[in-house]
Amino acid sequence: MKWSIDKSFDFCYGHRVWSQRLDVAYSLDSCLACRHLHGHQGRIKIFLEARELERGMVTDFKHLGWFKAWLDATLDHKFIIDRNDPLFSDMLSHYCRDGEMDRDRFTHHAEGYWTPRLELLDDADEALREKYEGMVVVDFIPTSEHLTAWILRIVTERMAPMGVHVSAVEFWETPKSHCRVEAQ
Repeated sequence: MKWSIDKSFDFCYGHRVWSQRLDVAYSLDSCLACRHLHGHQGRIKIFLEARELERGMVTDFKHLGWFKAWLDATLDHKFIIDRNDPLFSDMLSHYCRDGEMDRDRFTHHAEGYWTPRLELLDDADEALREKYEGMVVVDFIPTSEHLTAWILRIVTERMAPMGVHVSAVEFWETPKSHCRVEAQ
């Protein structure tokens, strides 16, 4: 037998899919709305599975408490931007040199993202601080597909020491549109 459990997490985020292209024959219009700065009410569902139960469970759902805390601190009410986005240097101008990301002005996190080092800003400019504290920089276009794969990698690495198998992650960008990535 194989058991599968899942737990969902909601969060709000913004992004821009700067690479969007459409085939008008299928989309019926040429509006590249995903290229705009926009936001979503996202939902992530994590699937865990086991062939044997530990104390009657695949694992306790509370073992995903770390993920809820990470999600709230890292992505909730944040803007996810690809460092290769043509608008990157404009949107994070105080953190770029010669139009490129100045890595010394960012904190790199183990999960594979960067955040601006706010201590480098003038304390008097509260508006800039608010702008930059909401930025999460990634090295991929923040589509549903890439975000799902990224989260699968993070959760898989974190749950491995417990011996818990992460079988899949689903990511809802909207209530009607979602992506599923299954572990190999």
